[in-house]
Amino acid sequence: MKNILLVCAAGMSTSMLVNKMEQAAVASNKEVTIQATSGGDIKKYIDEADVLLLGPQVSYLKNDYKNKYEPSIPVEVINSVDYGTMNGQKVLDWALGLIDSK
Repeated sequence: MKNILLVCAAGMSTSMLVNKMEQAAVASNKEVTIQATSGGDIKKYIDEADVLLLGPQVSYLKNDYKNKYEPSIPVEVINSVDYGTMNGQKVLDWALGLIDSK
C-alpha cells in the first residue's frame, strides 16, 4: 500500500482533492492511502508517507520540506491547474509516478 500525504494551509482544500483522488484510486483498482493535513500537523503523518505533495498555496514550504524529508520521500508542489480543477486522477497518477521513481 502506498501512502500519499497532501499539505495545505489548513488541510481543508486538500481534503476535497483527497476525495477525488480516492475515487480515482477505486476506479483504477489502486491500493493507496491518501491523507490531507495542515503544515502544522505534518509530523503526525510524515513517517508513514511515501510522497509529500504541497498545495500551491504553501509552495513556499517546498525547500524547507525537501531539506527535511528528501531523499527518503519525494516532495513536490501540486500543479495549480490540477489543484484548482480538483483533477484527482491526474494528481494520483503523478504521485504514484513520484513514488515509483524514487
